[in-house]
Amino acid sequence: MTAFKPPCQEQTRHLGVLSQLNLLEAQARNRKVRLQQQSLVKQLEAKAQALTTERDLLKAEIRTVETLQRLMMSMDRQRTHEEEEEMDEDSEDSQLLQLMARHTQLTDLVHAHHLIGGYDVIKTRQGKGVCVSVATAFEGVYLDTYNLEIDLKPRLRITRHNIPPFIPLNNLAEQSNMQTNIRAFLDTLSCHLNAFAGRKQQLKLVKEQHKSIEVMESNVLCSLLVLMLTVPRGKPALLCTLDYTDHTRCFPTRVHFECEDKELPDSPEWKKNCTLLTETPVHKALITMKKMGHIV
Repeated sequence: MTAFKPPCQEQTRHLGVLSQLNLLEAQARNRKVRLQQQSLVKQLEAKAQALTTERDLLKAEIRTVETLQRLMMSMDRQRTHEEEEEMDEDSEDSQLLQLMARHTQLTDLVHAHHLIGGYDVIKTRQGKGVCVSVATAFEGVYLDTYNLEIDLKPRLRITRHNIPPFIPLNNLAEQSNMQTNIRAFLDTLSCHLNAFAGRKQQLKLVKEQHKSIEVMESNVLCSLLVLMLTVPRGKPALLCTLDYTDHTRCFPTRVHFECEDKELPDSPEWKKNCTLLTETPVHKALITMKKMGHIV
């Protein structure tokens, strides 16, 4: 029987090196697998976020289309019923009325689309991005339309837009958390744009409708407006400053009067005028002040 021979020192050292190499190789494989898994998780999270955003946009589009379709069907039934009662469909007057009704219907649908907070959304670059249009209006008159092109992958990113530079677009996107709630961001942006459009339109109407009133100062955001008002009965002119510190509103947050006659701004009628200017569009408030005989 052969006696057991213990491994020599060289063999032991050789086995220890092989064991260490095997351990290092296994650790390297595990590290590589972990890195691949982490990379895959990040990719899946980014994809899930993009799909969630796209889903929210599609839901908003579907809600808008469904609302408009219901409104259209209701209006069609009502107008068809009225026209059938009034006259024969083949008459010339009936055809004219149908065209007029259709024009009114389309106008109402467009107005309703914006009243319910709908945004026009068009897919771009094979679904990798969207173009969102934000319309502005004041007192029922549609004004400027602004557009944003937004990348959806790997995260939401505004690539191009024609938003005025004095609108804090990036700050609004961050404050509204655009990555998780794009509708809140669009609503906030729309509020700023419509308020700006409303102030700008009021300034335009003041210049067009009130030739006797001089616009002394205004800024590009239309958040500051200084008017020179002529007071009747030979009284000194009055300087009116409208300060719109809240950029989401069309009305000033502060109204200040200056005049050589120090008692005039503190009189009861001019205190009422101050309140009027904070609650009424400025061009309409000036008409009321003229009718009351406070300005020329």
